[in-house]
Amino acid sequence: MKKKIIYTNEKIGKVEVVKDFLPKPEELVFKEDNVKVTINLSKSSLDFFKKLAKQHRSQYQKVIRNLLDSYSSFYSRTP
Repeated sequence: MKKKIIYTNEKIGKVEVVKDFLPKPEELVFKEDNVKVTINLSKSSLDFFKKLAKQHRSQYQKVIRNLLDSYSSFYSRTP
């Protein structure tokens, strides 16, 4: 913002107070128990996840974790 804002002493008009609807900061943090594992992937798989993560400005570990979470939750529901 290069343009300076010039404030005036004018009436604002009718003002409405809005009830605070935002969650508490501690409610915004999604915490889940994680377990650290070591896994061997093929170079082509790892390159794929790294490329995908870079396109979406994310981390490849998160992409892999989300994939595994989606897979496990899908197959946990079916009998």
